[in-house]
Amino acid sequence: MIKRVIALMLAGGAFMAVTACNTFEGVGKDVSSVGRTVSDAAK
Repeated sequence: MIKRVIALMLAGGAFMAVTACNTFEGVGKDVSSVGRTVSDAAK
């Protein structure tokens, strides 16, 4: 029983880590897009 709980906790943690990476990647793309837009407007 304890092993099953630990396995579920590890799987949940791995899922959350992967989801967080995708979220931060999306934020990076958004910030990059805003930077390009501001740079183009300044020209």
